[in-house]
Amino acid sequence: MLRAWQAMARGVRRLSRAAGRGGGTTLPGRMLLRAQPRALERMARELDRGSVLISATNGKTTMAAMVAAVLREAGQPVVHNRAGSNMAWGVATALLDAKRGSDQLGLFEVDEAWLPAVARAVRPRTYLLANLFRDQLDRYGELELIADRWAELVAEDAGRARFVLNADDPLVADLGRGQDGVVYFGIDDDSQALAELGHAADSKRCRNCGTPYVYRTILLGHMGHYRCPGCGRERPPPEVAARAVELKGMSGARFTICTPQGELEAELPVPGLYNVYNAVAATALALELGVSLEDVRAGLSGFGGAFGRVETIEVGSRPVSILLVKNPAGANEVLRTLTLEDGQLDLWIALNDGIADGRDVSWIWDVDFEVLAGHVRRVSCSGTRAEEMALRLKYAGIEAQPQVDRDLARSLDAAVAAGADGAGTLYALPTYTALIELRELLARRGLAGRWAD
Repeated sequence: MLRAWQAMARGVRRLSRAAGRGGGTTLPGRMLLRAQPRALERMARELDRGSVLISATNGKTTMAAMVAAVLREAGQPVVHNRAGSNMAWGVATALLDAKRGSDQLGLFEVDEAWLPAVARAVRPRTYLLANLFRDQLDRYGELELIADRWAELVAEDAGRARFVLNADDPLVADLGRGQDGVVYFGIDDDSQALAELGHAADSKRCRNCGTPYVYRTILLGHMGHYRCPGCGRERPPPEVAARAVELKGMSGARFTICTPQGELEAELPVPGLYNVYNAVAATALALELGVSLEDVRAGLSGFGGAFGRVETIEVGSRPVSILLVKNPAGANEVLRTLTLEDGQLDLWIALNDGIADGRDVSWIWDVDFEVLAGHVRRVSCSGTRAEEMALRLKYAGIEAQPQVDRDLARSLDAAVAAGADGAGTLYALPTYTALIELRELLARRGLAGRWAD
């Protein structure tokens, strides 16, 4: 019976693609799981090399895409939910491509709240758990709730699965304490340290005793080199670590990755310290899967970015660089990267309040837009909450008068046209559902492939 439902789900996927409604990454899986609730478990068993699950608040789509690029260099066939549909039905849709006897590995990014349910069905051989930040509180609740669920899952799978964990995130690092089969990654470079812990930093207290952490180095949000003066817990030493990090604005980054197999000089064509973290995480996982350092280097150097995560598309002969912003920690890193650019910036910011964004948009007040003061020449605000975004920029001290238009297409066209005098790149900062709308708009115009193709 499962085979018949799989065939129907594949048919639904083909029809969805033919109708121009994306890649059919959600509906086929929903239909299949409704008819066959144990389909995930049964299809995952078709994978000869088992499955790997990647989860995080920020960066899971990029990390999964990086790992997929490295595995391609190594000649390893994968089944991958590359469009970023990362709940149970998205994984089920991806598993429609699983074929017994084809030596495939399942590589799935999974929403942080869905991780326990998907993992208990798929039974992965390895987890990559990268970070936990405050995100969509109206949907997920407080960070500690997700951390508790992850801790239960790790305890259940200890001794069976392997875990690749971020040493620099206290919430994630705690998951591996006292466990076997754990590999830590992180950044060992004080040159990229922030001056102080930001007001939007999330995990500031030890989960073991409640004492505030003391940081020697703060790198991104609450991530860095920390110690609890109460109980003595501290950042575990990472086996895979980035050193000598050089950030080159939007053009990328250069750094050294130190591993038990040797050192790797990495040239990453996507920007920001957050992508250095993504690359180090991807390296740690790839090595855990038996990939060579040379294949890791080749995969990272040729990496072109993931859907909506730093891609540049020509719109009306003007380059538009798209950078997803969806929570304070991620948005702050995007802004940090933009301030490394020379000259004045042209920005287009689209703020939506869809379910996938979170209905509560008060998080924008925890984003440090103040760092842009003096750097912005033109700014446009769009999306369902465009007016709130314009107000936030006013209070951040942005002198450029925002052009406000909720209509995404009209606003984008006006922003592109405003730079017809050779103003250079327009930086587009959409929230998640605005990103989907933007990508579909560009696809309809023939300027980009459809987001889920």
